[in-house]
Amino acid sequence: MEKKFVEIFTDGGCSGNPGPGGWGAVLRYMEQERSLSGHEIHTTNNRMEMTAAIEALSALQQSCRVKLTTDSSYLKDGITKWIKGWKKNGWQTSTKTPVKNIDLWQKLDHLIGMHDISWHWIKGHSGHRENEMADQLSQKAIQQLLASSPQLARKKR
Repeated sequence: MEKKFVEIFTDGGCSGNPGPGGWGAVLRYMEQERSLSGHEIHTTNNRMEMTAAIEALSALQQSCRVKLTTDSSYLKDGITKWIKGWKKNGWQTSTKTPVKNIDLWQKLDHLIGMHDISWHWIKGHSGHRENEMADQLSQKAIQQLLASSPQLARKKR
């Protein structure tokens, strides 16, 4: 049986880096679109970029062929170029330091084994419809977090 083909577009960001963060993802299967988003109180841009991909892939209910598009070079290069070496080196970089965000890289590594994924990078904020949608979702998640926590909003002033 042929696997379903799903397109995923992700983005993540922070208000301050580190700071309150949000992530967004748009999933498309045929003519159907689904949006996902979330936030964390204290995080980094890179963690939010990774979380967007992890949450989107986790939302798939079966093994799929996936075209995942991100504006994060860190995410794309990490998963397509660096991860093999990190795993070979016991999750250490080429300079023998621990890989940053290892918890998320390991989750992502597990998820990519479940799907056939092609990774694509696009320039952020360049008018790409789905990337702009994912960015808006991540920004809205940050604003919801700040609105729900007056302490965080005061810290950002």
